[in-house]
Amino acid sequence: MKTPIKDFLYGGDYNPDQWPQESWGEDIQVFKQAKINSATINVFSWAALSPAEGEYDFSKLDAIVDELSAADFKIIMGTSTAAMPAWLFKKYPEVGRVDYQGRRHVFGQRHNFCPTAPAYRRLAADLVDHLAARYADNPHIVAWHVNNEYGGTCYCEHCQQAFRGWLKDRYQTLDRLNAAWATSVWSHQIYHWDEIVVPNELGDAWGPEGSHTIVAGLSLDYLRFQSAMMQDEYRLEKTTIEAHDPQTPVFTNFHSTPNKLIDYQAWAKDQDVIAYDSYPAYDTPAYQPAFLYDLMRSLKHQPFLLMESTPSQVNWQPYSPLKRPGQMRATELQAVAHGADSVQFFQLKQARGGSEKFHGAVISHAQTTKTRAFNDLEKLGDDLEKLGPQLLGSTNQAKVALVFDWANYWALEYVAGITQDLDYCQLILDYYRQFYDRNVPVDVISVDDDFSQYDLVVAPYLYLVKPGLADRLTAYVKGGGHFLTTMMAGMVDENDNVYLGGYPGPLKELLGIWVEESDAFPPAQEVKVALGQQTTAGSLLADLIHPEGAEVVATYASEFYAGTAAVTKHQLGQGTAWYVGTRLAPAGLSALIDQVLAAAKVTGLTADQPGVEVTKRVQKDGQSYYFVLNLTNQSASLPKEFAQGYVDCLTNQAPAARLAPWAALVLKKTN
Repeated sequence: MKTPIKDFLYGGDYNPDQWPQESWGEDIQVFKQAKINSATINVFSWAALSPAEGEYDFSKLDAIVDELSAADFKIIMGTSTAAMPAWLFKKYPEVGRVDYQGRRHVFGQRHNFCPTAPAYRRLAADLVDHLAARYADNPHIVAWHVNNEYGGTCYCEHCQQAFRGWLKDRYQTLDRLNAAWATSVWSHQIYHWDEIVVPNELGDAWGPEGSHTIVAGLSLDYLRFQSAMMQDEYRLEKTTIEAHDPQTPVFTNFHSTPNKLIDYQAWAKDQDVIAYDSYPAYDTPAYQPAFLYDLMRSLKHQPFLLMESTPSQVNWQPYSPLKRPGQMRATELQAVAHGADSVQFFQLKQARGGSEKFHGAVISHAQTTKTRAFNDLEKLGDDLEKLGPQLLGSTNQAKVALVFDWANYWALEYVAGITQDLDYCQLILDYYRQFYDRNVPVDVISVDDDFSQYDLVVAPYLYLVKPGLADRLTAYVKGGGHFLTTMMAGMVDENDNVYLGGYPGPLKELLGIWVEESDAFPPAQEVKVALGQQTTAGSLLADLIHPEGAEVVATYASEFYAGTAAVTKHQLGQGTAWYVGTRLAPAGLSALIDQVLAAAKVTGLTADQPGVEVTKRVQKDGQSYYFVLNLTNQSASLPKEFAQGYVDCLTNQAPAARLAPWAALVLKKTN
């Protein structure tokens, strides 16, 4: 059993090795002024620690650890394996990745290692072994940070050989592999394992990487394999640490929008805590980071760490306006509202050079605390000092689950189908936004999660249905659950081979329908849909649905299939299964979700004031904390449910009737 992190962490990435040692003490005093209590160090220091193979110099890192420890900082220790030193490339050029075009990469950038290269794995493990042996007994180290933001794909000869071995384990025989990959198409039968080649642009893939494939089963398996190889490299570092320090939590950091190349749900079991880097763009609507926070929390159904964010600007986005007064505080508290037990930044001190020198920091290039951004950081530090002990370990509770599945993410966007506009993340967000706007708590789960704990499970675009899933969903609905899915559902198995007998394949009986064919719309073209007394629109696709026991909820009102079913619901046992045959316009989808929520008897945390986010965390003793966030640059009204009987934990006062722009309240009931 790992020792949990016992404090609410406020801090971030610190690179004192980039600065004179005499400046470190001044930095630490600035951090303390902002109530910062933690620092993540040594994330990209491989070259500084090891000038050549087998040579190590920990003198500077020792001094950094000593100074932070003396200041009673909580230290998150990086393993430094995310960026390789030049000597490693020079001596072992095979550690560099081979890209989609078949080119071997040379020294430079980061995320540039081949996860199967023996030299990389050996030398990374040796570095981590030295680090863990040296610092395992330091009580100020509260977590180990492995590598950094894993991602990317390699198509080298080492990966090709390892892929063949991985496939042997998966399929056992070539007959089973050929059946899974449908290799009789285009004379692709495999008769010897060494005939299998990686699916890059020179082989069975085409177009931009990850977008088109000739053999879908091959490409899906290669994504599974690459994610598994990265995960295996992560496990190598983790077990190396645990040989010296079995108690301290170990993790890596996930990042940005769902990483298409890393199956976070498969990786979650190897993370002692989920850590996430959040960098929404200036024009990102508030529901998108909320979705990602809910996904991170749901990976282990427990609080996560906000590992990176920015106190001001992000230098690598096309446009990075300043955060408005109060915006940084409100958006950081949004992460806390959705389950974060930390607020951490990249970076604590702004670099003088390199590609991220204009990325915001606690200590800016001005090197003064007399800035607007630092004042905001101080205010947030005061807030977290009050909130942290109350919130640490509290949980978010949801009765609605939204299914996000990496196999479907991969498969849908590889489909050589009837439309090129299948953006899985955006299509999922259509549905997430409906619940977000109603302040209905949501878990973002995998297809392997336990459905029974939810009153409503929504699985849009459930294209790939692996064995057993249809039976589990059917049992859930028969037992009283409510389930919703959409067009493209149930079409293929785990190898992207079509289920015969009509769509949606193994979900037909559950949904009480079958789909004959689907119309595909070019951009800006729509079909009219009659939903109750409302006429709305559908886009992207329109399924031609044959009800077989299902009730028609909405019909098409244009095109040659006018009058036929567009949306259905099917009573099965004690529950209901809904099917949406087109991408409904927001107003139409909103009207439908009202019906679905009413049927499932699910309500939001507030019925008042759309546009104000309300989220709830619950402590083990039953104490509830309501986050009321105005994530806009306009004033708004306090939801009426909180007008009486609540106090703001940050001010110890009753909330005002009007919320200022970027206002952030944390309310609890008065006694």
